[in-house]
Amino acid sequence: MSAARRMIQEAAAFPDIVADPLDAAKAAAARYAVAHRVRAGQRIALGTGSTAAHAVRALAAQFPEGRFDCVASSEATARLARSLGLAVRAPEGGDRFDLMLDGADEVSPRLDLTKGGGGALFREKLLARRSRELVILVDPSKLVQSLGERHRIPLEVVPFARPFVEQEVASVHFRAHRRLTPDGRAYLTDNGNEILDLAPTVPLTEPAVAEQALRAIPGVVESGLFVGLAHLVVVGRPDGSVEARPRRPGPTDPSPA
Repeated sequence: MSAARRMIQEAAAFPDIVADPLDAAKAAAARYAVAHRVRAGQRIALGTGSTAAHAVRALAAQFPEGRFDCVASSEATARLARSLGLAVRAPEGGDRFDLMLDGADEVSPRLDLTKGGGGALFREKLLARRSRELVILVDPSKLVQSLGERHRIPLEVVPFARPFVEQEVASVHFRAHRRLTPDGRAYLTDNGNEILDLAPTVPLTEPAVAEQALRAIPGVVESGLFVGLAHLVVVGRPDGSVEARPRRPGPTDPSPA
């Protein structure tokens, strides 16, 4: 079967996602990743957000028998996966995953990431570090030259410490914005923590250094800077085409778990 005909058939299987061009691009990335990186029986970590939701749908469509061992990074993702017939369980101490499928808010040329727009950054980073391969799915709007260029960088913080953290981030060149719900209350993660969305006050030329500085502030649970963690970024486009960008290891990459 030709690639063009396969794309037409896949689009027909997802009629609700092709109206919006960027949504169609996310769906194309998700279908590619599931078709090329997933095998039945794998241990899979599921991310959070609209692109991760496309990955969950693609998993359920490609593997209707649902033979996976899945852990989700948010309650919302777990509910969606279960509704589509995928088994999702709570994490266990010895867990290691073959693959994690997730989206990102920004992707730099080195494949460093800004994540956490959906508020699940701590759980996402924990699962990413426990995964043999982190595959990130994005549309072209998420590609940037420098992290923090288009999207604020989330910081998950203990509620009691939030006023102190708000003040301290200025010393490492960030301006903090407290994330609120539409009705004006503090946004809370699934862990019961608050989110500060940070805007860099200087160009973020060394994200690994910035990540270390932010995590050193008392009260910070995790930052939305994912440095050296992505193994592959799949960029989907509205016409259904994709580009797979593998990571080239560098000196700041973390050691495997």
